[in-house]
Amino acid sequence: MSPVPPQYQQTVEMASPVGDRSVEVHPVIALVKGSDPGQSQETDLLLAQRLKIASLVLFAGFCAFFIKNVLYLEQFRSMPDWALFWDHLAITLITGLVGWRLCTRCQHTLNHLRVVELLVFGGSALFFLLLSYSQLAHSATAGYIPPIIPPWLLLIFTYALFIPNTWQRAAAVIGVIAALPVVLTLFLSTTSPEFKQLLTTNLHFQGFIVSVIMLMTLTAVSATLGVKTIGTLRRTAYEARRIGQYRLKRLLGSGGMGEVYLAEHVMLKRPCAVKVIKPAKAGDRKALARFEQEVQATAKLTHWNSIEIFDYGRAEDGTFYYAMEYLPGMNLEQLVEMYGPLPESRIIHLLSQTCDALSEAHALGLIHRDIKPANIFAAKRGQIYDTAKLLDFGLAKPLAKMEQGNLTQEGNVAGSPLYMAPEQIMGDPPDARSDIYSLGVVAYFLLTGRRPFEHENSMKVLIAHAHETPAPPSSLKVEISSDIEAIVLKCLEKSPDARFSDAQSLRSALLRCDQAGHWTREDARSWWENNGCPHKRELDQEVFGREQLALTAS
Repeated sequence: MSPVPPQYQQTVEMASPVGDRSVEVHPVIALVKGSDPGQSQETDLLLAQRLKIASLVLFAGFCAFFIKNVLYLEQFRSMPDWALFWDHLAITLITGLVGWRLCTRCQHTLNHLRVVELLVFGGSALFFLLLSYSQLAHSATAGYIPPIIPPWLLLIFTYALFIPNTWQRAAAVIGVIAALPVVLTLFLSTTSPEFKQLLTTNLHFQGFIVSVIMLMTLTAVSATLGVKTIGTLRRTAYEARRIGQYRLKRLLGSGGMGEVYLAEHVMLKRPCAVKVIKPAKAGDRKALARFEQEVQATAKLTHWNSIEIFDYGRAEDGTFYYAMEYLPGMNLEQLVEMYGPLPESRIIHLLSQTCDALSEAHALGLIHRDIKPANIFAAKRGQIYDTAKLLDFGLAKPLAKMEQGNLTQEGNVAGSPLYMAPEQIMGDPPDARSDIYSLGVVAYFLLTGRRPFEHENSMKVLIAHAHETPAPPSSLKVEISSDIEAIVLKCLEKSPDARFSDAQSLRSALLRCDQAGHWTREDARSWWENNGCPHKRELDQEVFGREQLALTAS
């Protein structure tokens, strides 16, 4: 199929080519996202990741100094020296094994991770305690007291920087670590005559214990405040991914009115798609009215072939959003782009369902105005594959209000140029038959892999829709049944009166085709189990679980 510039596939609001207004294509704009309480799962995952990193950092330090000790083994003469050597080896192995073996993608219980935390930092603290004792005891006999604070600073700030915690728990853990060198110096001041004598007789060391207490207190307070600050920033970043009662997980796509995110209801844990209006549109009353209209129009629809709306509201920052069902599967544009034209039987199967959805919308006085392959989804619903879903009623407009011009200026048109009906282009009020025309263009695309009119710019496409006769699909592809070709060409008539009068008439015509009913549920299941977009399938499995989707790898 011939490539079409993506900008011509976007939904646009523009002046009619018979007028003098310029075309405006809405660009993609980034959106600030919105907040979520329950952070336990994310905290567990983050704790595992940080424990692994902290273990590797400590391992690097322990390993470097252990290699140095191996090069100078003659310094180890007594049993306490060798005990310290083997303890050094043990903590090096522990931190190395944790850094190597701790799985950061696996599910861990919090208790398990806390045991690992105790092993890494408790073991390190024990080693530093023995190291400090050895240094103080040996040095006191030589008449001096070495600095013992640096390794404790390393341990405390490694813990504070890497381990996610409440500031209260961090204060408790850091407080214990900071107290160890203080307790050690107080213990030696009462049990070691040499150490005690240095503290009382040597002017350089008389304030040693006070210095240790002050430094460790300052370190503990600073580290705890750092943990509190980091925790606040992390919660703020986490909450920035929530809007209303929905936690936003990832961006799925962007359209003319806003972005669509994969999301989850905070309490129900129900996966959904959340559409948000772009911040640049927030001050545009016309855009806000269209956004609210999209929600209200779609919420009226109850047919299972229309997208279901769960919720609608505003975030605290004024961002508009609505939540709708998340659909496993692919839209029809993606299907054709990946696999080429579809079988006639499958086209009839999907478009007849789309006609059902349109029939309800038209009966409620709504026309879609933006029907295109990207807005028709081949989904899996209730264990049934190839369930058609009609999406994005962003341009849906009540027929009764067509003459009021409340959202679109006179002479302006809205929709996708490649699929737009002639009357929309000419600035005439569209009706249900305009959707029939667009659905005919969709059918043409599904049959041939091409649109009836494809030109280098959108204005030429619009003029062609308004004035040129489309080439029959059979001229582009062999073996197209005459019955379905006649239906497509009738949908593409320039005069609305020459088209099918309503969606049910089109559906009835489709079901009278020779290939109608040949695409079965078993065919759909077999196709999806062996085909589909690998990335979308992976996302669907992530959202719903592999067992629920029951899809095998292609």
